[in-house]
Amino acid sequence: MPALRSRRYLIIAVLAALEAALVACGGAAASSGATNGVAGAVTVHSGAVVKLRATPYGKVLVDRRGRTLYLYTPDRRNTSVCYGQCASFWPPLLTSGKARAGAGVKGKLLGTTMRKNGTHQVTYAGHPLYFFANDTKAGQTNGQALQGIWWVVSAKGAKVTRKAAAAAAPGSGSTTTPQPGYGGGY
Repeated sequence: MPALRSRRYLIIAVLAALEAALVACGGAAASSGATNGVAGAVTVHSGAVVKLRATPYGKVLVDRRGRTLYLYTPDRRNTSVCYGQCASFWPPLLTSGKARAGAGVKGKLLGTTMRKNGTHQVTYAGHPLYFFANDTKAGQTNGQALQGIWWVVSAKGAKVTRKAAAAAAPGSGSTTTPQPGYGGGY
């Protein structure tokens, strides 16, 4: 019995250390890298579709299922720097074929970039595109402005930093406040 008790305490200690490591790197224990239905990390879409959807930030890029897409400002043009822990919170939109433009999206701005593992990530206006693991439903924008480096993307291919004028409440200001956590420094 003492051996089982020691093993149980060891397991609890290891789990606590892993949780502390996640929190220290900007993650949250509840977000231990699971994609919550965001298939970008494990599924390669054949001919991924990028379209527009109305959000509090205006019309922004989403995938065929309406899940919000983000750009990461530390990326270089057509080159992702989000790997490892970063990519577990921010799965890339991957495709095995040519990305297709949905309504309102400019096909000439769509492209792909090869990731280190040989998969192809969809780009828009040179920005590699990502999901946010904590956006669990279509249209959610929970990743907007996190750490001041993750942004929803407009039809023009620019980061969106303000809520749409119609969506902002009078007197509330229309800028977003960067939130801590998820994706910096990986």
